[in-house]
Amino acid sequence: MSENLKTIKELADELGVSKQTIRNKIDKDFREKFVQTIKIKGNNTLVINNAGYSLLKKTLQNDTAQTAKALQNDTAQTAKTLQNDTAQTAKTLQNDTAQTAKTLQNDTAQTKLICFLEEQLDKKEQQLSVKDKQLENKDTQISQMQNLLDQQQRLALQDKKLLEEYKAEINDLKALKMPPEETEFKHLDNQYKDEVNALKEKLENLQEQIKDQKRIEEQEKPRKWWGLWRK
Repeated sequence: MSENLKTIKELADELGVSKQTIRNKIDKDFREKFVQTIKIKGNNTLVINNAGYSLLKKTLQNDTAQTAKALQNDTAQTAKTLQNDTAQTAKTLQNDTAQTAKTLQNDTAQTKLICFLEEQLDKKEQQLSVKDKQLENKDTQISQMQNLLDQQQRLALQDKKLLEEYKAEINDLKALKMPPEETEFKHLDNQYKDEVNALKEKLENLQEQIKDQKRIEEQEKPRKWWGLWRK
């Protein structure tokens, strides 16, 4: 290949990038100015002249510089965030340690103090684990109750639809002037009204149970472990 013309593969190898990266940089304007098509071993192959090579090289260098700058900014921001988090954590631990040391001021042995703190942390972790399991059980119960409520609502809608159908049939029978059967359908109408009212009452009870369950969960939410520590 002539030194003045290079294939996409040759450019990719020289610039240390993939062929796809080179193709992504070749837009319509670049193709018209710097790209030619020649036959190599009987196949049409795209080649790029020296001016195009220089422009691609400069563009890729700029992209690399911008990427490096972005990574540098991200790294600096991450380091700053970690530094702030570390300082806040250290301050919190310092306050907790000071409070614990004050409570145990009569015990001057550093080893006993460390052991005591480790035991307290283990207890808090166990308590949090228990609370987590309780919350999972509550979520399961709420999900089951919600499913039951949905089923009740679907049944109520079905009963309402049936009631409407019976009402339509009763109206049709009334139009036909059939007194004996009209009395029978009126009885069925009243019966379905009673069933619908009973379902509505069950639905209201379920909704009250769900509200009570949510209030209990709010009251049982675990406090932060340092809040429990002060107790």
